[in-house]
Amino acid sequence: MVWEERWHPLRREWVIVSSHRNDRPWLGETVDEGRDMVPQYVSDCYLCPRNSRISGKSNPDYRSVYVFDNDHPCVGPASPVQREEPASSLYRSRRADGMARVVCYTPRHDLTLAELPHAEIVRLLETFRDQYLELGDRPEVRSVLAFENKGEVVGVSNPHPHAQIYATNFVFRTIETEIEASAQHLAEHGRSLFGDVIDAEEADGRRLVVQEGSALSFVPYFARYPYETYIAPRETHASLAGLSAAELSDFAEVLRRTSTLRGAGPPAYLRSNFQHGVKHLPVAWTAAD
Repeated sequence: MVWEERWHPLRREWVIVSSHRNDRPWLGETVDEGRDMVPQYVSDCYLCPRNSRISGKSNPDYRSVYVFDNDHPCVGPASPVQREEPASSLYRSRRADGMARVVCYTPRHDLTLAELPHAEIVRLLETFRDQYLELGDRPEVRSVLAFENKGEVVGVSNPHPHAQIYATNFVFRTIETEIEASAQHLAEHGRSLFGDVIDAEEADGRRLVVQEGSALSFVPYFARYPYETYIAPRETHASLAGLSAAELSDFAEVLRRTSTLRGAGPPAYLRSNFQHGVKHLPVAWTAAD
């Protein structure tokens, strides 16, 4: 039995680990890991090829990864410049500047990331890399966040396999904390913080999930919930754009195999941080359930 607190070096907070709580009585909701038969194409799906979206625009007859500007963006160039100022000086507001995009993994409605061929996952990662470079070059953008929410249980609006990209004029606080922790570790020790995490996990070995050449996945010592899994290249890069073709291929294979091991397709949440202009941060994909 493990019952203790563990320090999370990236988030700079304590995590409570209570393994005995897995045996507590449970009368709440459960999620069926099985899937009903899903057709390859759904005529009223906003993300399937050739269909019209809510904006009135139509998707092309795409055959691989397809990217478009989100029809309901949280940030974007069309956000109002003139806004109603809050009555109290305690409150502040500003324009929601940036870009929000949707990334369709495949034209097939019935596939998940875990079921894509290796070559298609490589193409997907290349797309995220290209989007990072393009969006990160915009003068108003400070952070590029790519993520996938998956499953009805987390409120996904469309089951067609897709991710979203938020290119924002600010850095989300959690990511900002990770940047600060990484910068301090580098200044004090001359090494990458995430690189040291990887070294520690490889030395321990018990929490490694998949290893493939230059990439690996593992459940970190400081995991905040069951099945929280980190997928990363072994070498530290400033962004996804720094990975060689061989590294990108290994990364794609680890992502595919880790998702397949889950048994119910890819995790409920995938997060990838590509911080524009921030150095010494590793590329890492956090898979959480």
